[in-house]
Amino acid sequence: MRIDSITVRLIAAPLKASFATHLQTVTEREAIILEVRDSDGRCGYGEADPFSSPWYSPETIDSCLNILTNDLIPLLSQHTIAQLEELDRAFDPVRGNHMAKSGLIQAVWDLIAKQQKKSIQNLVGGDKKSILAGAVIAATDPEQAIEQIAAYSEAGYKRYKIKISKENDHQLLTAIRQKYPELPLMADANSAYSLADIPHLKTLDDYGLLMIEQPLAWNDLADHACLQKQMQTPICLDESICSAADMKAALRLGSCRVAAIKMARLGGWNETLRAVQLCAAASLPLWCGGMIEFGIAKAHNLALASRAEFVLPGDLFASSRYWEEDIIEPEIQVVNGSIDLPEKIGIGFAVNQKQLDKLTKQKWLFRH
Repeated sequence: MRIDSITVRLIAAPLKASFATHLQTVTEREAIILEVRDSDGRCGYGEADPFSSPWYSPETIDSCLNILTNDLIPLLSQHTIAQLEELDRAFDPVRGNHMAKSGLIQAVWDLIAKQQKKSIQNLVGGDKKSILAGAVIAATDPEQAIEQIAAYSEAGYKRYKIKISKENDHQLLTAIRQKYPELPLMADANSAYSLADIPHLKTLDDYGLLMIEQPLAWNDLADHACLQKQMQTPICLDESICSAADMKAALRLGSCRVAAIKMARLGGWNETLRAVQLCAAASLPLWCGGMIEFGIAKAHNLALASRAEFVLPGDLFASSRYWEEDIIEPEIQVVNGSIDLPEKIGIGFAVNQKQLDKLTKQKWLFRH
């Protein structure tokens, strides 16, 4: 595969509703859109989704732009990619920076799929026709949480995740369970606790949660293993899994009973699929996580979630959840709790060029 040009776009859009955790409240979302074009005019699309500040991961929009423009894109221009596995080797000189790598790798995969007249779902062995959708509840008080759940229930979402902290966990979970005693419910702590909170965390077993996501430090595996031995509720790791090696270590330690797989955090398709294969061998249940992403990244995630290993509803919401208008068409819809997968080549969706141009704050063109 020879690349003719790469376009990098910085886009931004306000969220229809703010997204609150104990670490940050997000009201506007920035993202980096990658367009990789070949000499025949075909274009592959990827999306890099760090946040504007480093509250979720060390990477930010600024750091990703720097790594993409100064390192990853020049490295890619030095290689002729014959096999998808060669992408990782091309980027070996750059350690970490997984979200930057993921966006560029997504774009190359989309382009190669289009050149081969295949869908990415077909490339990765996904065989589902539709994906079960899970809702994320980022509420500051019980009343707001109940209102969000009621709204999602109308679309039939199959699983509900509530953001919690030490200050509000019992208040939120008690209110939800009183209103919805049988709701498929999980809690996401975003590293709000420590091992000193084990007595408190063990009381969360009483709420019948599907899982508790990342209760301890964002880069920890050992303490989570200690905590899992003392809790009935399955622990799900998110931020701690940044590579297939991290996944292997978590499995050996017994750090979790569930894993959230995020392509952005793992660094793109190849590394993500290696982590998935490790979990499959260990019979560890998986679900596909989200990053409040736009439609291009969501399309890649839908293809990932089409694999059989993803047995739990993921953070896969409708385009209308956060955006007045998405950058893909048709927009993603949740009907009766499911998202139907497209059958077109590549990511399966067309890019809404008018909306993409409208949201673009800056653009860089690299000729090869």
